[in-house]
Amino acid sequence: MIPSSDEIIKSPCTRHCTLNEADVCVGCFRTLNDILNWQASSNEEKIDILSSAQQRKQDFKV
Repeated sequence: MIPSSDEIIKSPCTRHCTLNEADVCVGCFRTLNDILNWQASSNEEKIDILSSAQQRKQDFKV
């Protein structure tokens, strides 16, 4: 579930940090750049990151 822009958005890190060949974490499905920029990202950016990660996760399971 994607949070709203006024909520405090916690990192989706699952502590299963392993990057695949596309530099996507197979634990949280964020890209390496997403992970590195998470703390500096606005809530809106974090929502976009989470949405993209959710789509990557769905694509991965297909």
